[in-house]
Amino acid sequence: MSNSTATLQPPRQQSQRALSAQGHRQILRSTTPQHNSRSASNPHPARQYSKEAIIKHVDATTKREPVPAEDIPSDPTEKAVGFSSQTLKFSDFELLQTLGTGTFARVWLCRFKNTKPEDRKKVFALKVLKKVDVVKLKQVEHVRNERNVLAAVAGHPFITQMMASFSDSHSLYMLLEYTPGGEIFSYLRRARRFPFHTVQFYAAEITLILAYLHDVQHVAYRDLKPENILLDAEGHLKLVDFGFAKYLPPIAASQQQTAQISGDQSGTNDSQHGTVTYTLCGTPEYLAPEVIRNTGHGTAVDWWALGILVYEMLIGQPPFWDQNPMRIYEQIVQGHIRFPVPSSSLNPSRHSLHIPRVARDFILALCKTDPSERLGHIAGGSKRVMQHHFFDGLNWDEIYFRRRRGPIIPRVEWEGDAGNFDEYPDPPDDVEESEGGRGKYTEEMRRTWDSAFQDF
Repeated sequence: MSNSTATLQPPRQQSQRALSAQGHRQILRSTTPQHNSRSASNPHPARQYSKEAIIKHVDATTKREPVPAEDIPSDPTEKAVGFSSQTLKFSDFELLQTLGTGTFARVWLCRFKNTKPEDRKKVFALKVLKKVDVVKLKQVEHVRNERNVLAAVAGHPFITQMMASFSDSHSLYMLLEYTPGGEIFSYLRRARRFPFHTVQFYAAEITLILAYLHDVQHVAYRDLKPENILLDAEGHLKLVDFGFAKYLPPIAASQQQTAQISGDQSGTNDSQHGTVTYTLCGTPEYLAPEVIRNTGHGTAVDWWALGILVYEMLIGQPPFWDQNPMRIYEQIVQGHIRFPVPSSSLNPSRHSLHIPRVARDFILALCKTDPSERLGHIAGGSKRVMQHHFFDGLNWDEIYFRRRRGPIIPRVEWEGDAGNFDEYPDPPDDVEESEGGRGKYTEEMRRTWDSAFQDF
């Protein structure tokens, strides 16, 4: 599982993907994080959020149908989950095993200690971030963005749900719902490519996610790729890793003019779709051309990435790939997407790969190098995406309300089964020490930075 704001892929994935058609993923982390007015001006209120309340919420949500997207509260303070807790502690949890690690994060499979026998199977994913690593790697704003975006989007059926966040003297914690199926990347690597109906189903669920993030929450996700998509026990996806997600609200023309006069480019307006940003971040194969050109980007980058993802799931590799990331960028800016040519009947031993015309049209419409021409960003927005012939035959209500099982059903024997995740070595015994050799969170750091972590 990729870890939000955490880093490069685990070494296993890098080495295998570097030598394969699916390529390795080197993640670019911005060293100059931008200020997020949402988290600064609207901090999330802390609650006496106890384990009893969390367990009660898990019981309630597993017994009901998803809430319609239009009925999900847009105000984080109106949600039943996602709050900062002043009562939860790291010692409240029994750690079962590591699910993933990164440069400054470790995700644990865990459950509450001292619970009733019937609650022993209620497990969670606990993300632990060392403050010293967050500060020294200049990821403070990315971590804050992740926590606050997860709180804002809680309730969508295809987005991982943050139950609560909390902190102590040396670490930050996010308690997340556990998704036992593992990364869809693992299934793609084994299968090499997916059949059309599988790609259509998961592309539909992702389209519903992006429609909600863009149209309701005004959030650009900015890191869509197979490694950030998990499968639940029913074969439905869950989007994880919101470390690059950014709130890009629509702003008035007067504010746009003020920003232009002042020369502030951290968040300007494209006059039609709202705020744009200039942070270089993402995964090379999935970066949109406007990110590489540094001309300012907004939510349109997610539609580009959806096109790349559909291509990779159908064909087995992304359309732009090279061992040298700079060559990848050159290919992306040129924007020439090539599709495999079906093999000749004169050579029947060669495997023929047929890509339906409707899939080609969908990918090419999403991967327009000019974002003003890109499906999802043109007039009609996400509704135009949903109306594309690629999705013919799908019932969107059936998809959203999870009324049918997904096409890939993971092997999951019980709620806490971690068999679909890799094994990782145990962390050092000193819980305060950085796992990356960056020392401890000092008193001087605490005086300077603790106020930045108050949302936790």
